Amino acid sequence: MTADPGAERKEAPWWARTAREQAAAVREGRVTAAEVAESHLERIAEVNPVVNAVTQLLADQAREAAAGLDRRRERGEDLPPLAGVCFTVKESIAVRGVPTTHGATRFKDAVAAADAPPVARLRAAGAIPVGHSNMPTLTLAGMHSRSQLFGDTLNPWDPGRTPGGSSGGDGAAVACGMAGLGLGNDAGGSVRIPAAFCGTAALKPTYGRFPADHRIGPEDPPLGAQLCVVDGPLARTVADLWPAFEALAGADPADPRAVPVPPRGAPVARPVRVAVVADPGGSGVHPTVRRAVERAADALADAGYAVEEVADVPRLGEALEVYDSLLMTEFSLSWPAVRTLLGTEGRRYIEMHLPKTRMVDLPGYIGLTGVLLNLRRAWAEFLDRYPLVLGPVFTEPPVEPGVESRDKAGNARVRAAMRLCSATSLVGVPAVAVPTGLADGLPTGVQLIGRAYREDLCLDAAAAVEERLGVLTPITPVMPVTPTVPATPTAPGGTPGRT
Repeated sequence: MTADPGAERKEAPWWARTAREQAAAVREGRVTAAEVAESHLERIAEVNPVVNAVTQLLADQAREAAAGLDRRRERGEDLPPLAGVCFTVKESIAVRGVPTTHGATRFKDAVAAADAPPVARLRAAGAIPVGHSNMPTLTLAGMHSRSQLFGDTLNPWDPGRTPGGSSGGDGAAVACGMAGLGLGNDAGGSVRIPAAFCGTAALKPTYGRFPADHRIGPEDPPLGAQLCVVDGPLARTVADLWPAFEALAGADPADPRAVPVPPRGAPVARPVRVAVVADPGGSGVHPTVRRAVERAADALADAGYAVEEVADVPRLGEALEVYDSLLMTEFSLSWPAVRTLLGTEGRRYIEMHLPKTRMVDLPGYIGLTGVLLNLRRAWAEFLDRYPLVLGPVFTEPPVEPGVESRDKAGNARVRAAMRLCSATSLVGVPAVAVPTGLADGLPTGVQLIGRAYREDLCLDAAAAVEERLGVLTPITPVMPVTPTVPATPTAPGGTPGRT
């Protein structure tokens, strides 16, 4: 039930147009930022009661920001590149004056004093935050976007399938046209999986490419979390990821990890070589996912890329062991306190996985940091030969909500399916998720992985796939048999959001 592809673009409502189209029209005075904002607020009122993706609606703030942009244009000022583009912000990323709840009851009143760096950068580029978006409680309750405070987000294509997570609210919101962009974060697939499951594009940047702030309270996270978690945008088209990427990139005193690397790197030898890995680790891939990788490979070959199937990515099994041991050893120190915040259901996902993880002592932890560097070197050498890797985001079609917390088999199944996302998060390389079509009425997608700080190569290749295989969204969501979600998002403070 997608938007009519035969409709004239000029007649489409503003929420249905690309972020680039929206921003160009606002800059050129063909539409006001206020009109674009109202179009999105109306769309939220229309479809959010079905999908429950937007949690805290920022209607008044959005109208105020839009009015400010319109006044600037009336004064003759040149507007910034994302002028008037509405975006959602994951509940774990701070928006000033609004609670950063992480979906948890414990933080429902934790009002942010300032924007997180990526929110501030998107604002500076003219984009307008229109609402917070749902996620699993504390990002720890599983892959499905179900939180203590806001309930379940539904997949707009099929309410019996998860929209993914942990940035599932952004994936669903962007797919339905409630926002032109979404801002999430990714430590093992958390922007890429919602993109693949909801039919959108997403960018997981290189470690250090975008400034971020992932503190809960005054303390910064430990080393593993510092290295793996990155913020990233979701959009309906790959082209819309570009201005978001350019706005978010660059050094910032708020985050000393962020480095001043130009958005585009030096040209690479042509044709660009692409290593295709349809079944990372050789542990199995669903036929529809394999076909999605094959379709993307054919599209890249048609675009002039040198596509070559290879046996596997470097040392995948070892990377997954390091990923688990490093992060879970760190996490085990805070788990006694965190588990009480998650509640009985929310902690099942972690509790099922903890016994299967090799915890290490201090010498073992220090040893893991050396193995991590060695793994990154192996990937760098591999990517020196193949500047791009094409593979699945998730090795199954979108699964049912909560399967990862249902039992041990479901937990293992989901963790195995996201294995390429986990490994690439560990080694810190960039990746772009891009749709490849539909199978059995559900979106399919792949990811293109690149050299460190070569997001441009990933985006260019993803654009070539998109040009040949098409864009899937925006979509009007499929109604669930029995609606189980709140009727409206809340406004900051817990009252129903006013649109």
